[in-house]
Amino acid sequence: MESVCLLRTVAEELELLRSWQQGDAAAGRTLVERHFKSVYRFFVNKVPSQAADLVQETFLACIEGQARFRGASSFRTYVFAIARRRLYRYWRDNKGDHATELSVAELVAQAGCPADALAIHQEQKLLLRGLRKLPLETQILLELAYFEGFTDRELAELEDIPVGTLKSRLRKARATLADAMSTIASGALLESTTHDLDGWIRGIRERLAQRAPG
Repeated sequence: MESVCLLRTVAEELELLRSWQQGDAAAGRTLVERHFKSVYRFFVNKVPSQAADLVQETFLACIEGQARFRGASSFRTYVFAIARRRLYRYWRDNKGDHATELSVAELVAQAGCPADALAIHQEQKLLLRGLRKLPLETQILLELAYFEGFTDRELAELEDIPVGTLKSRLRKARATLADAMSTIASGALLESTTHDLDGWIRGIRERLAQRAPG
């Protein structure tokens, strides 16, 4: 039943997208209202000062991208593919061609958005600090899996790679995160963070959601 409902939602949103691209403003508002907070979360933890502008650019690009969208994926995958391209372009424009190889900690050092602002518990702070030690591409992959609940299939579509390859990348990314956290903390704090990782992630997601306007 759940999978049937999901398929209906995907089909409905693709129809809303087609209507929006044909000039139906109400259809556009429906899609933006459904996905605004998740797209905002994607940007605010990386480029807080530019998040609002990048969100607006992302949704505008949904209309402009009519010719490129073939309807082979969900609207959510489509909008996050656009968001990721916008983020990469922003960093290339501001940081150079190798921006995606830098860690997020380096990229946001002057942005005034410390990890502590998103976390209440020490475990959450450790998790965010660990994520921010990773290359931008790796952090994005884990955040979409952890914070946004993307399935392996959705992530594979987003990355345009086979599902098997995606699963291998995820395993490597999780191992890289574990190594990054172990360079920051050890003992009881590290064990507590890794033991209830899903719980700490849910708490961070709620904090990120509270930052979204509207």
